[in-house]
Amino acid sequence: MADDAWSLGLAAWDEAAAFAGDPWELLASATARASDASRCPSAVAQRARGRVVFLPCGLAAGSYVTVVATPRSAHREFVPQLARMRQGDGTVMVSQFMVELQGLRAVDGEEPPRILHLNPRLRGDWSQHPILEHNTCYRMQWGAAQRCDGTPSDDNEDKVDGFPKCEKWIRNDIVDTKESKTTSWLKRFIGRAKKPAMTWPFPFVEERLFVLTIQAGVEGFHIYVGGRHVTSFPYRPGFTLEEATGLFVKGDVDVHSVYATALPMSHPSFSLQQVLDMSEKWRSRPLPKRPVSLFIGILSASNHFAERMAVRKTWMQTPEIKSSEAVARFFVALNSRKEVNVMLKKEAEYFGDIVILPFIDRYELVVLKTIAICEYGVQNLTAANIMKCDDDTFVRVNVVLRHIKLNNGGKPLYMGNLNLLHRPLRTGKWAVTDEEWPEDIYPPYANGPGYVISGDIAKFIVSQHANQSLRLFKMEDVSMGLWVEKFNSTTPVQYSHSWKFCQYGCLENYFTAHYQSPRQMLCLWDKLSRGRASCCNYR
Repeated sequence: MADDAWSLGLAAWDEAAAFAGDPWELLASATARASDASRCPSAVAQRARGRVVFLPCGLAAGSYVTVVATPRSAHREFVPQLARMRQGDGTVMVSQFMVELQGLRAVDGEEPPRILHLNPRLRGDWSQHPILEHNTCYRMQWGAAQRCDGTPSDDNEDKVDGFPKCEKWIRNDIVDTKESKTTSWLKRFIGRAKKPAMTWPFPFVEERLFVLTIQAGVEGFHIYVGGRHVTSFPYRPGFTLEEATGLFVKGDVDVHSVYATALPMSHPSFSLQQVLDMSEKWRSRPLPKRPVSLFIGILSASNHFAERMAVRKTWMQTPEIKSSEAVARFFVALNSRKEVNVMLKKEAEYFGDIVILPFIDRYELVVLKTIAICEYGVQNLTAANIMKCDDDTFVRVNVVLRHIKLNNGGKPLYMGNLNLLHRPLRTGKWAVTDEEWPEDIYPPYANGPGYVISGDIAKFIVSQHANQSLRLFKMEDVSMGLWVEKFNSTTPVQYSHSWKFCQYGCLENYFTAHYQSPRQMLCLWDKLSRGRASCCNYR
């Protein structure tokens, strides 16, 4: 597989290097061939032809998406946790479905972000009550769920365009206090202080048709069922309406028709010319001739133009990088598409911060990027420490440098969010076979989104790779743990752990924040410039 990736990569690079035309024109023609992106209808209608509706140009404030469907009867599902707790036969009755607005054009080959995830659970969940759950998801990282269970939002809670986040509906376990007959008759003659509130049941019933409408407001989504407002969900940083290019309906439901109206008539935001800000101020400085405290290698995919641009505009503008105390570079393998490689080459030549690796990008070969980071930090620089991170990782460079100094006990350093006694998964999407990893447990390793090794460990890795004695494993962070463990067998290493190298999302006062979209990067940078290391996950 690696040999194929190298040979294909060399051919792809030769093709990109030989291209003498205008990269923008090549990209525009390829985009036009791939999809008829210029057509932006103001309305879309689909009748019972599937559960996916493509919204070519996304949504805008004032857009409506209406789903006409019928929930199915509940079915029995086995829950292993209940079986282990010996609660009955371990099965429960389930009836639920999901309505999602997804960003289908985010990045090819990746899970699309869920800009809105609406999950009605008709038979309830662990709460034992029917639930409407709302959430967002970016690169398989879910945010904090907003759950509506029939209890109305507090009057003091923030509203969304003036609407409460959760409306009230009838619950069997809550009995409203009733007026006495005497009080009721008196109020008829005197006049009521306010109109009596109406009470409604849970808006979805098994085998009963419903009409669900999602309205895109100014501050968030508004959910209506049968014309009645049920919930509102505020927009979250990092997600925009124009990115919502697909509607998915799945689960225990039969879809009859879907209508989308008041859609935008144009969609300029998918233009790569708007993503790549070819401004002089974002270009990198030449490599310094003097030693640096930290070299940061950023793993990036070839088509992650927006992610790289967000990093350039945010934490790569820190004083430590501007003064060359720290240096950052992107490490990018090639794409199978010519137009992407041509644009990548142009981007690298202009900004001067990309190291292009001549092989076709594959998950199994990410470990080669990590080795390339070590080689670059050893051979092109004199770096006291080397950090590896991803292009969706926001790094507080000054804090990482400070933490390195605090842990500098004179020994080689391995610092990050460390895992101990982790076992390989033998089943599922991320399964590892016995041939790939025969041992029962992994060595101690730091999570891949952000970790630091000292320069002497990097030199060891480079020398071991040069004499072909370096063991390679497809999970690059586990590989690094394996290499450090081998180095530690002859030279004691100081292992330094901190949860603030965040693996999933963001924590207050983080060192690094992971799974941050380009807009979340800008949000974090704005907060950091105001002196607050706080997150942009949700309001």
